[in-house]
Amino acid sequence: MVELKTDASIDAMYETGQVVAQALTAVRKAADVGVSLLELDEVAREVLNAAGATSPFLGYRPTFAPTPFPAVICASVNDAIVHGIPSRYRLRDGDLLSVDCGAQRGGWAGDSAISFVVGAARPADTRLIETAERALAAGIEAAVVGNRMGDIAHAIGTVCRGAGYGIMEDYGGHGIGRRMHEDPPVPNEGRPGRGMPLRHGMVLAIEPMLIAGGGDAYRTDPDGWTLRTTDGSRAAHTEHTVAITEAGPRVLTARD
Repeated sequence: MVELKTDASIDAMYETGQVVAQALTAVRKAADVGVSLLELDEVAREVLNAAGATSPFLGYRPTFAPTPFPAVICASVNDAIVHGIPSRYRLRDGDLLSVDCGAQRGGWAGDSAISFVVGAARPADTRLIETAERALAAGIEAAVVGNRMGDIAHAIGTVCRGAGYGIMEDYGGHGIGRRMHEDPPVPNEGRPGRGMPLRHGMVLAIEPMLIAGGGDAYRTDPDGWTLRTTDGSRAAHTEHTVAITEAGPRVLTARD
């Protein structure tokens, strides 16, 4: 069931979303050659704690997972697409890092992700990340009252496929509100004019996941969480929590 949020609830979700934005900004600032993924996780924990927020990631265990997730961020490096578990791995010059973070505060959740290169960026990685950001922007632009879910999916897919990138199979965005994952699912590819009508008060986590090699397949690491490209190519992941309103899409996790 899709819960339509009131304007007051959307305002409260914005406050939670800003905690997520602050955490991601702090992590990106701290990410440098030689810094470990566990150290970045600690940076995000400190931001959440200072804001009186908790992590919907920490201890999360969906049906596919063999163990609860042990961190407050997902840190996915190079060919890892999503769900990377922070480890003692120390970042190297040229690593492509995708960071996903969530927060829970005041009964509401927020969820967002960024991708960036540590140190010197290869042109191919810059193009991949820029395309992921364009795909996210296109999906947000389509998230307006009167459109349908297929319009968001089509907007994202058109950008990704047009640039020659793959779109991760079986994964996409989701509704968000009192819990991190709610109805409805938000595909990253679809037909315009199809699917659920978009209404004022819907809040969606829109999240393109791009594979540089052009294929859509992925594999799962032995940890049961980390999802990687099957061809070893790099991946990028971007995400915002977005409220659909009569005044247009409102990005609740917008970063300064």
